[in-house]
Amino acid sequence: MSLLQQAQAAQARGDGPGSRRLLEQALAQAADHPIICNAMGMSLLPNDPAAAAGWFERAIRGDADASPLWMNLATARRDQGDREGERAALLQVLHRDQRHVMANVRMAEWHDRAGEESQAQFRWHGVATVLQSLPERSSGLEQLLAHAQARVAARAQVLGDQLDAALAPDWGDVPAHRRRRFDRCVDALLGRRAIYHNACHGVHFPFLPADEFFDPAHFPWFDELEAATPMIRAELEALLARPDSGFAPYVAMEAGTPENKWTALDHSEAWSARYLWRYGARDVDMAASCPQTMALLDRLPLAHISGKGPTAFFSVLKPGTRLPAHTGVSNVRAIVHLPLIVPQDCGFRVGGETRSWVEGKAFAFDDTIEHEAWNDSTALRAVLIFDIWNPHLHPEEQAMLQSLFVALGRIEGAKSLGEVAE
Repeated sequence: MSLLQQAQAAQARGDGPGSRRLLEQALAQAADHPIICNAMGMSLLPNDPAAAAGWFERAIRGDADASPLWMNLATARRDQGDREGERAALLQVLHRDQRHVMANVRMAEWHDRAGEESQAQFRWHGVATVLQSLPERSSGLEQLLAHAQARVAARAQVLGDQLDAALAPDWGDVPAHRRRRFDRCVDALLGRRAIYHNACHGVHFPFLPADEFFDPAHFPWFDELEAATPMIRAELEALLARPDSGFAPYVAMEAGTPENKWTALDHSEAWSARYLWRYGARDVDMAASCPQTMALLDRLPLAHISGKGPTAFFSVLKPGTRLPAHTGVSNVRAIVHLPLIVPQDCGFRVGGETRSWVEGKAFAFDDTIEHEAWNDSTALRAVLIFDIWNPHLHPEEQAMLQSLFVALGRIEGAKSLGEVAE
């Protein structure tokens, strides 16, 4: 066993003096060896940080690019009460590796102690970003990530409250729906939420606003739709009471489909649907079973696309059902939800905004932005879902898209727009 290994073993046994004697013998053979100098510093650090710092500096002269040596020097300077010395050593680490987790943590803590909240926020945000990018994290790193995120969120809350107070005199009277985009801008600026973008699996129509929930002002016919809620719900309940209701699992993958996020729901009645329109065709049986609902849909501006749309259906989530986060096929359409039966503990998230369904209160959203739904209650949840044109498309663009899909329909195997999902 080498003298260095013997010294390390003595240190592990708690024999500091014995460890240092062995290290001195090793230094007699290699006076400036970085590893031996570092070991000597580590043996002195608990009781004499000033002396330890000298040995770390000596080690660094032999290997200036070794980040652990700079980190040890930063610790010694901190324990000495040398704030600037600690900062200088940490910056040496970050100069060599900006993503060094513990150097960023130590710099964040340094700024915290110095009362420099803005700089601390910057560092804690960096720590969270680096840790989130790691494919795997130990339990210790998970705890560190949670701490960093909590620090960022706490600071964002304080700053947000200050900004709200500062802006209220000028903009406090602006209605919430007129402030919505500005408020999301501030949320993103403060790190309170992420901004989600379209992820289309089919036709992506460029330059349309990537908005999570569309402004209800685009849909003046919502009043008629919402007023019909009792009638639609009554027809749905009558349908559900029938043994031949026609509800079927929404997810029905072909045999041999590789395992994916939908596997747990494959052919499961936990999420079922009964279509009124599908692939652009009216269901004649549903026209007889739910005539008033079908007549109402006929009056609404559905997205008629040859062989593809509209799609309209009753969607049922059984108790304890959760749909995984997912994105839709095309942003040329908007998806409308009319909640019909909504127990407690149900929710719906699109991008960074989570809403609770409210019976009889319709909304429209862009399903090509990541979204998910859940029913954590002990009762059934039911919603009427259908697609309409994206309100930001001009009538000429809608007509051109209809022509596009007619042309695609003539080409064997062309698949450009799928079904609506929650």
